[in-house]
Amino acid sequence: MDNSTLGSTFFLTSFSSTPELRVLHAVLFLVIYLAALLSNLLLIMVTTLDPRLHSPMYFFLRNLSFLDVCLISITVPKSIANSLMNLTLISFLGCVSQVFFFFLLATTEVALLTVMSYDRYIAICHPLRYGTVMSHPACEQMAASSWVSGGLNAVLHTAATFSVPMCGPREVHQFFCDVPQLLSLACFRNVGELVVIGLSLLLDLGCFVFIDVSYFHIFSTVLKMPSRAGRSKAFSTCLPHLAVVTLFLSSGFFAYLHPLPKSASALDLLVSVFYTVVPPTLNPLIYSLRNKDMQKALRRLLLSRRHLPH
Repeated sequence: MDNSTLGSTFFLTSFSSTPELRVLHAVLFLVIYLAALLSNLLLIMVTTLDPRLHSPMYFFLRNLSFLDVCLISITVPKSIANSLMNLTLISFLGCVSQVFFFFLLATTEVALLTVMSYDRYIAICHPLRYGTVMSHPACEQMAASSWVSGGLNAVLHTAATFSVPMCGPREVHQFFCDVPQLLSLACFRNVGELVVIGLSLLLDLGCFVFIDVSYFHIFSTVLKMPSRAGRSKAFSTCLPHLAVVTLFLSSGFFAYLHPLPKSASALDLLVSVFYTVVPPTLNPLIYSLRNKDMQKALRRLLLSRRHLPH
């Protein structure tokens, strides 16, 4: 990597060239970002402070909320600032940081979502073994393994992407430094990064298949439950989880597999929103608004704060 590359600046794509639309984009992204930030932090606080929620499911949910806070924070604030200041610039180090942390957090999230589906499979299909299989040390090891896999994937992607010199104008047709767009700037075909992307997509596909198989067994077991309330609770927990996982992975697959256009595409910008902005915003809403245990814990927390001496 030469000195000219290290000192270079990348140009991101703006959502609009019209000042009014840029402000609208900034306001919309700011509202979404604050909603995601506050809801995820609230979920972390509630599941941490309430002893009744110190179960494996909420342990993983706490990790997921932390990941979501970080994931949305590496792309959205920069996009908001660029829109408000009518800029499209991002430094080389800023671009490298976005690539590294995006893969670290996104890969860890996929692994964690896979672990969460396994947790629900054991809880519903093998409840008598749940305490043994999902012990606290086992949960910590699963969470740690998710972070390690994310770190390794991030190092591989970042090293491979920026190991090849880039030619021509450094215009990234995306609102953040996304790898498919960066590959189009390479002076020659980046075989190393293409191999890493292929391996990552295979692993993601394996996780998706594992999640689908887990939910197939879960739904098969749920349908046999005599209690209508039990079926309703299981479906309300699992279906939204499956929907968000499908949206997250399918939009990511589309972004990394379809041919890149030669100019900025509104479809590419929209698809990227589905795997960078939508999941961190929807996850806490799904798990808190549709979860009675979370609702009760939140009410207990609010009541306890109200009764504190002033």
